[in-house]
Amino acid sequence: MDAAWLMWSGLFSVLGLAIFTYGRRQKVAAPTLIGVALMVYPYFVSDTYLMVGVGVFLIGGLFVGSRLEGS
Repeated sequence: MDAAWLMWSGLFSVLGLAIFTYGRRQKVAAPTLIGVALMVYPYFVSDTYLMVGVGVFLIGGLFVGSRLEGS
């Protein structure tokens, strides 16, 4: 196990927990589901670069979705 993988995994898991908690309190499905995805997907991805790419994609999707929803 690589130290960088462990660091990124922890970072995305903590961000996922925060986004999940926000989604549950606001009763909004998209942040809740993306938060769960951010907490779970590091267990299935072993490559560090792929993990960072998927995490950035999920967080970016959350921001783009919230901007489109607000318009």
